[in-house]
Amino acid sequence: MIDRVKIHVAAGDGGNGVVSFRREKFIPKGGPDGGDGGNGGNIIVEATNFMSTLNDFKYKKHFRAQSGEKGMGSNMTGKSGEDLVIKVPVGTILKIEGKIIADLNEDGKKVIVAKGGKGGRGNSHFATPTRQAPTIAENGECGEEYEIEFELKLLADVSLVGLPNVGKSSLISVMTNAHPKIADYPFTTLDPILGKVEIGHGASYVIADIPGLIEGAHNGRGLGDEFLKHAERTRVIAHVLDSSSENVLNDYKKIREEMLLYSHDFEKKAEIIILNKCDLVDEQKVSKILKLFPNRKVFVVSALARTGIENLKNALYYEIQKAPFVEFKVDESFNISTDEEPSISIEKMENSFFVKGKKIDQLLRKYQLNQPDGMEIFMKKLDELGLEKQLVKLGIKEGDTVVINDMEFEYHK
Repeated sequence: MIDRVKIHVAAGDGGNGVVSFRREKFIPKGGPDGGDGGNGGNIIVEATNFMSTLNDFKYKKHFRAQSGEKGMGSNMTGKSGEDLVIKVPVGTILKIEGKIIADLNEDGKKVIVAKGGKGGRGNSHFATPTRQAPTIAENGECGEEYEIEFELKLLADVSLVGLPNVGKSSLISVMTNAHPKIADYPFTTLDPILGKVEIGHGASYVIADIPGLIEGAHNGRGLGDEFLKHAERTRVIAHVLDSSSENVLNDYKKIREEMLLYSHDFEKKAEIIILNKCDLVDEQKVSKILKLFPNRKVFVVSALARTGIENLKNALYYEIQKAPFVEFKVDESFNISTDEEPSISIEKMENSFFVKGKKIDQLLRKYQLNQPDGMEIFMKKLDELGLEKQLVKLGIKEGDTVVINDMEFEYHK
């Protein structure tokens, strides 16, 4: 099972506004009627109960929403691009640049992770008493692009934890409708497995078989840290122990220590102890083991012989009702922090001044410079940004060259 994946998302670009003039019979000189471009589609991530893994993202990692269409004459706005909805399993956490932006812990919960670009305005917006036939329109804005990380944390009420080969897979197979692969290997279960426990009268709960933990699990040994994160979200921890082990108490302490080293939140969770494989030992040994856990809730069962299972199922349901809900507080304000770039930066090389910057790029993208009025308003915007003042400070002289993108201008006062 893939429970962590990175994908690249790109929202749709806004459509361009257009330059257009009315052309109607008996109206030889109509006014500007260029329509606006449509907005680009958003990228939306939505949680669904119909998925249980992130395997769908193993090969498809690039997602792009539809761009808006350009405007048309007669003040007709271009069609906006459709939003692209990406489905993920309930329990998926979204991260951008390592920051959690959403916890999709409910079916149907959704979040916009990349906003589509705004459509550009047509020339009908630029008509003034002195510019009655404007030949200017705006290009649409670019849609947002991000690399998104999905991390799936299974949502279950109970986690079965324990050393490898203590019989967790066998337990979940007799308690639920899950069918894990069971065999006598040191590491049988390689992925967390979910199963639904039915106890009658419509009552049920979800139980997770967490793959066998070993010493050093909190540091990732044996993929332990990958699996402990799933146990974090459960309300009740069920420690499964092997009755036939030579040192049952030590087995319990190993797992307990690994869990607390991973997160002290485990200390607050309700827990019970399941003494499995009781069919392999006599009653005298079972009694000795029970004395090792005073004031603890211990249930003696045998998954193979199916003894004590119904009592265990009911006891777990009772513990769940008493246990508090697991709350995960995450900042879902979606505010990606970026270093502020200067609006304009100028590099001087002999008699040439090279102008660039984030704001310059935005203006170049926004205005259609092949139109006369487009170049005029572009130059006006540069003046509002204080470009000439900065050039004068740097010692520009009459006849020097100003380079903006692939355009060159000769400076005149």
